Amino acid sequence: MNRTTLSLIAGVTALAAVTGFAAVSAPDPGAAEERTGAAATLPVERTGLLCPQPSTSDLAETTYTSFTPVTEGADDKGTAVLRAAAQQSAPEENADGESEDEKDGENGEDGSTGENGEKDEQGGKGAAKDAQADKPVLQLQAPGKPVAVEADGADAPALVGTADGRFASGWTAQQTTEVAAGTGRGLQGVACSAADTQFWFPGASTDDSRTDYLHLTNPDDSAAVVDIELYGKDGELETTVGEGVTVKPRSAEPLLLSTLTAEKQADVTVHVVVRSGRVGAAVQALDDETGGDWLPASADPSGSLVLPGIPKDAKAVRLVAFTPEDADVDLKVQLASPSGLITPAGNETLHLKGGMTAGFDLGDLTRGEAGSLVLTAPDGSVPVVAAVRVLRGEEGKQESAFIPAARPLETRATALDNTGKGTTLSVTAPQGGAEIEVTASAGTKGGTPQTKTYTIKSGTTQDVEAPVPAGLKGSYALTVETRSGGPVYASRTLARTEGGVPFFTVQPLPDDRGMVAVPDASEDLSVLQK
Repeated sequence: MNRTTLSLIAGVTALAAVTGFAAVSAPDPGAAEERTGAAATLPVERTGLLCPQPSTSDLAETTYTSFTPVTEGADDKGTAVLRAAAQQSAPEENADGESEDEKDGENGEDGSTGENGEKDEQGGKGAAKDAQADKPVLQLQAPGKPVAVEADGADAPALVGTADGRFASGWTAQQTTEVAAGTGRGLQGVACSAADTQFWFPGASTDDSRTDYLHLTNPDDSAAVVDIELYGKDGELETTVGEGVTVKPRSAEPLLLSTLTAEKQADVTVHVVVRSGRVGAAVQALDDETGGDWLPASADPSGSLVLPGIPKDAKAVRLVAFTPEDADVDLKVQLASPSGLITPAGNETLHLKGGMTAGFDLGDLTRGEAGSLVLTAPDGSVPVVAAVRVLRGEEGKQESAFIPAARPLETRATALDNTGKGTTLSVTAPQGGAEIEVTASAGTKGGTPQTKTYTIKSGTTQDVEAPVPAGLKGSYALTVETRSGGPVYASRTLARTEGGVPFFTVQPLPDDRGMVAVPDASEDLSVLQK
């Protein structure tokens, strides 16, 4: 094997380490000549997503949604399939070389929404039953059109899935659950994520008023071994079973945080480190009085963090932050408002002690305007992770959601399960102005895509009036693409009112990493092997 081929393999291996797993095809030789030695940007051709078990409540109603945007240069074949975690298996090929998943999808026998948006006979609320039969819970039919399926009660499964070919670039999945009553009642949403080997969750709790679960999902054929560290206000908490937790192959494991330690603390940072294998991870934070939602992982520890899209009608905002360093740090706090960066009165700086979790009540921070928190350590010298807990509604009828520090939207990202009313897209450009393009896809049951372009001024947060598909039926996807400037951060809020309680959920939009720079075969990339 020559040096250039080895270098290309090394580059793809590095990509896989970042995205969970991904694969690309070698560039077309003719196209390589046209590029005259420059790296080509090509669609990722294989990727994976993991969705945690939605709820343990018999009153839960869950919608799974899956979508891939149309991507220029993508393959003309492929599949995108989500299965129940315990039933994950590779699709078998028939005599014609077509996978059984593809064949089932063409015949509408996969339990997913069909071409006309109608639920198939075996789909809809029978998602869990289909998974037990080792059939796909959800399978895409074509790029550019989302599909959705519903599941009721506590039997809705965790999902493990892969996409390849034309479905891989930008593949996104979401689960949205409404719980009518009980602990954690409200709207709970989470974007399915790629497997990784390390996660940070500031904002969890072991307090008696909270029931927080750490959900671990293993997509692979071998067991994963995970260490779980908990950090409270005085440092690391003593845990009983936090080391060497085994997650069985192709399975999901929910762990109640309060059973890992005897210490009861309101603000806890959870650190998940995978010793062997890889997992998906998310925290489900449920409260007796203020509902609950999913707490996704914070962006990696950094000296500069952005928490995008705090709802403008937030009644209370509580920031939880943690630095894994031994050194203390004074965080500079700014709010990116519609008019620019401002410093909240009384919260100009926040002091963090090294290795200790700290919580800060910021009150009604946004005061009726769109806003995003911008946190900065002096000279970016001390890395920090952070998340905010947001309350909406009046006393006695409040609902909560979480917004972690987010990664920037470098090229493209998608939010799913949007409806004609109750969807808010919030975009911030804290360091420089940007132009973005937002596309509303066709609906799951009908509708024509629409696209709009927006300019986001430097240092501001804007709740943009996102487009809605013409003639919308069902739900739809919102895809945000950067056109110039940046960096850009974004989040999407879904909201509805039930019994006078403002149910809502917020999901940051990380870049979908659907494109990858593939070096030309004529380049010497031996540096990647060092």
